[in-house]
Amino acid sequence: MANLLVVDDEKSICEMLDIAFRKAGHRVDTANSVPEARQKLEHQIYDLIISDIKMPQSSGLDLLQYVRESHPDSLVILITGHESIETAVRAVQMGAFDYLIKTPSLVDELKFKVELALEISRIKQENVSLKRELGKQRGLEDIVGQSSPMKTLFELILSVAPANSTILILGESGTGKELVARAIHLHSSRSKQPFVSINCSAFQETLLESELFGYLKGAFTGATTNKKGLFEYASGGTLFLDEIAEMSLSMQVKLLRALQERKIRPVGGNEEIDIDVRVIAASNRDLQQMVEEKTFREDLFYRISVIPLEIPPLRNRPADISLLAFHFLKKFSSQMGKPIHKISSDAIRLMESYPWPGNVRELENAIERAVALEKGEEIVPDSLPERVVHGVDVKSNRSILTQLPEEGMDLERHIQQIERGLLEAALVRSHGVRTRAADLLQMSYRSFRHYAKKYGV
Repeated sequence: MANLLVVDDEKSICEMLDIAFRKAGHRVDTANSVPEARQKLEHQIYDLIISDIKMPQSSGLDLLQYVRESHPDSLVILITGHESIETAVRAVQMGAFDYLIKTPSLVDELKFKVELALEISRIKQENVSLKRELGKQRGLEDIVGQSSPMKTLFELILSVAPANSTILILGESGTGKELVARAIHLHSSRSKQPFVSINCSAFQETLLESELFGYLKGAFTGATTNKKGLFEYASGGTLFLDEIAEMSLSMQVKLLRALQERKIRPVGGNEEIDIDVRVIAASNRDLQQMVEEKTFREDLFYRISVIPLEIPPLRNRPADISLLAFHFLKKFSSQMGKPIHKISSDAIRLMESYPWPGNVRELENAIERAVALEKGEEIVPDSLPERVVHGVDVKSNRSILTQLPEEGMDLERHIQQIERGLLEAALVRSHGVRTRAADLLQMSYRSFRHYAKKYGV
């Protein structure tokens, strides 16, 4: 069973295909124009889209281009009543799965093409999953984002990966520092060798030393056998040191020596072992400030920050929130076997207004919770965590409306977002009756109409 969208300005075509594909066991939505189709695509994931080419306002080719850019996993089949070899070639070049002429046998032809497209898509997804399991993916697939800051980050990853230099990844907790480190590894010449990760904050100093450098039998109580350290396990590959700022000063000295000399000495041993490892470090703290405060060694800082990369927090890239939300919706609805493919416009608005102090990890947890709790086929505000619905940052227990980010904000744009959100909320509560919505906002209908026109509500 697949989720289909049929787009045609002829309602009879939509009705005919709706009936035919529902009988075949699929879920079907219809739209009579490209703007209506785009509105549906903003709130739902579709496996396949069947669209007419010639329609008022925008064409099926315009819709195809939009789908390829914003929903690259969705397949598109174009149909038309006017045969044109030039249009057919252009459609396939733009990424359409197929191009069909409206004939009396259209339904039968479409049924065959849809089943073929879905089967090919299923095989491709299985291949992608298998490659990911084998670690052969390019590494950027799990980092979701289309905003300008993320496009810049993708370019940096591809640029620095081939070098053998040490890299420092900076970013708040939950931004995906390990995903970036893995992407760098998979794009490097070391991609066929191990990627080994350790969180430095999870170990006491003595345990961290033995984890990194290994130990010899009898080195300490409980050391009954020799054990290799992570530097050895990562030989030829990449060692990812997460939360390196939590490492003690004395451990920093030992790490610095290993990086400079390219040698390690196991705990309890006298002989040194040569190492061939690329180190990628990460921290959610300001290491330069720690250097000034003498809590992080300056020489180690310059050693690990040969190439610094910074991951932007989620609040600085709101354009990625809905994209990430649908990414996680697809993941968890599949895992839990629940037929949830939509996110309501109210839920999207609330998520885009919330500052996400826990970043992408917090959003992922919120969508997982919503999928688990949702009883229908659409994520609605009631399924979201209370802090998201009410716009409250749990850490400060303050409304997001009065919180000023450290990097500052565009006040005028922020106020416009609030105004638009309140207009939309009033319309939802009044079931679309504008005079009632104006009353709820204690404003004249004329003023309400002005703001609605201003924000395109």
